Amino acid sequence: QELLVESGGGLVQAGGSMRLSCAASGRTFRRYGMGWFRQAPGLEREFVAGFGWDGSTTYYTHSVQGRFTISRDNAQNTLYLQMNSLKPEDTAVYYCAAQGTSYYGANDPRSYVSWGQGTQVTVSS
Repeated sequence: QELLVESGGGLVQAGGSMRLSCAASGRTFRRYGMGWFRQAPGLEREFVAGFGWDGSTTYYTHSVQGRFTISRDNAQNTLYLQMNSLKPEDTAVYYCAAQGTSYYGANDPRSYVSWGQGTQVTVSS
């Protein structure tokens, strides 16, 4: 398994932008899928964006399509989530995760074997 450390969270006004980073160590980073999930208070953890098992195909949940962009720098072993046009409903703890299987798909948390500690994103109205 790998160690995942998120950074870049904080407070932003609605309509603003923020970029999250996730530094990974352990497995060969470029060879596996990774994703971002979020969890708001009282709600289940939900998929936000991710790379498929091939490490390059991207997937997004409907509510963030066109606003969020997932990317990766394999040379730096880092995953990113660029978030634009942020809304108050984007407020959550954001987690990056690394896949261990392709069986369930990139948007299913059961595909992921390693998780970061999370970073808080708060969008004020």
